[in-house]
Amino acid sequence: MNKSPADPPATVALTRRTPRERFPALLQALRKDRPEARIELEYHGPFELLVATILSAQCTDTRVNKVTPEVFKRWPTPAALAAADTTQVEGVIRSTGFFRAKARALIGCSRAITERHAGSVPRSMEALTALPGVGRKTANVVLGVAYGEACGVVVDTHVTRVCRRLGLTRHTDPVRIEGDLLALLPQSDRVYFSIAMVLHGRYVCLARTPRCQECALSADCPSRSRTMMSDRRRPPRGRGRG
Repeated sequence: MNKSPADPPATVALTRRTPRERFPALLQALRKDRPEARIELEYHGPFELLVATILSAQCTDTRVNKVTPEVFKRWPTPAALAAADTTQVEGVIRSTGFFRAKARALIGCSRAITERHAGSVPRSMEALTALPGVGRKTANVVLGVAYGEACGVVVDTHVTRVCRRLGLTRHTDPVRIEGDLLALLPQSDRVYFSIAMVLHGRYVCLARTPRCQECALSADCPSRSRTMMSDRRRPPRGRGRG
């Protein structure tokens, strides 16, 4: 059916629809594009996932996966890591960046797990975020992936960028973004959505050069036309601006 002259452009129509109206189609497209979305950190059990997630701050999963085998070999349990020498831990994790702060967090976190939770990673948001170095993002990863507890939504830099471009939130604060997403997401989709959106931001909706032509969500993305226009105005790589 041909559109009438009075019909608004697609992007205008998108902006007039609320996030709640657009969200089911976005979620369906995401599930079709990434039906088997899985976290890329390598781990065995909640403790290893907690350690890997702490190390992943401001670091790629690829780099973390190169470091954690040595970490888990030397300090395989919370008790072992709690008693570790700080300098030795720093040396092993140095390449992940911010290694001094991360070493303190890992040792402090492991000590708290050993002393307060009998060596088992707790499975509640309150208990996890009470551990040194553990915020809501890390807690949501552990609860969702290791325990299957859909308490919240992981909000990292990728999820923040993608959800703002999709018009699902206007906030920049992770807690407020999570609140907006929780209002849209059925509990059964929270864990999947968290992982899939991180991957979508990592490989498709890139920070500087989003791949809108390859994006499975572009039909419902109000930022698509602006992003593509910006790409057309950007000079080719290797050429100056004159």
